[in-house]
Amino acid sequence: MLFQHTLTTAFLSFTFAASAQAQEPPALPGNYPNKPVKVLVGGTPGGGTDIIARALAQKLSENWGRQFIVENHASSLGSIIAMEITAKAPPDGYTLHLAASSAYMNAALVTKVSYNIRTALAPIAQLNEQPYVLMVNNAVPARNVKELIAFAKTQNGGLNYGSSGTGSASHLGMELLKNMSGAEMQHIPYKGSAQGYVDLLGGRIQALFSGALSAMPQAKSGKARAIGAGSLKRSMLLADVPTINESGLPGFELIGWYGLIGTGGMPAPVIAALNKESVQIMNSADMQAKLAADGAEASEPKSPAQFAKAINDEIDRWDKVIKTSKLTFEN
Repeated sequence: MLFQHTLTTAFLSFTFAASAQAQEPPALPGNYPNKPVKVLVGGTPGGGTDIIARALAQKLSENWGRQFIVENHASSLGSIIAMEITAKAPPDGYTLHLAASSAYMNAALVTKVSYNIRTALAPIAQLNEQPYVLMVNNAVPARNVKELIAFAKTQNGGLNYGSSGTGSASHLGMELLKNMSGAEMQHIPYKGSAQGYVDLLGGRIQALFSGALSAMPQAKSGKARAIGAGSLKRSMLLADVPTINESGLPGFELIGWYGLIGTGGMPAPVIAALNKESVQIMNSADMQAKLAADGAEASEPKSPAQFAKAINDEIDRWDKVIKTSKLTFEN
């Protein structure tokens, strides 16, 4: 009995120690995180950004034994508000932002901000990516991008295209296509891609760009046609859709991504630890399955420095599109 009691006590002690060890947060300056961490989302609950943010926050909470709490800022300026709060927060890593690529794509349009978007924010980890897909109404005779460009040039006043709003990826992507092809196109902005699809299917607009998550169900149902993907190489998840890069516009690229962003000046060890953990989470089998169901893929692992360079290159590239198209946006 004494031997059994000793074994039981030892087993319980080991179990408790293992459980405590599993919940022990990483050993970083200030024992980060030693209190709840906010993850800001510039959008409504249930949107694409929110889904990724909540999945990541849940895993970080489980793995590090501290709460990562998603805080939504749902308005037309939600992403701008979330970025500004993050930029002006104490640089201690307790305020993070789950950012979408479009927030950086339209940086040149957002003129009334009191911080430098390149220095006041700390890129931590790129999480996933998905190509934007060029969709057309079934009445449009074009079966590929070359034919769409030719068709647009025959239209008096150009092609009518929709977007999820001025400065959105769907807007800037079509402006890039217009600039590269020389075709005339007229922009009709909507408050979100759902409204744009209503008019695309109804024939009131002829084309739009949208993320694969929204595009592929429409294409598979036959309600609209997918004629080009914005990735430079064909995605395994969209193998039947040719890229625009291979369809007559070499170098065309329109990729959406989500990334974890912090406040400029955060301690480098905190950034490195968040990068490592986030990349591991996004590349886990269960997370990859969730992403694939949404038409997305985990990004190739990037260091914080590589992610920062990619963001700066993105800002420069889309600044040129905005200036060429003479776009303006009052924020």
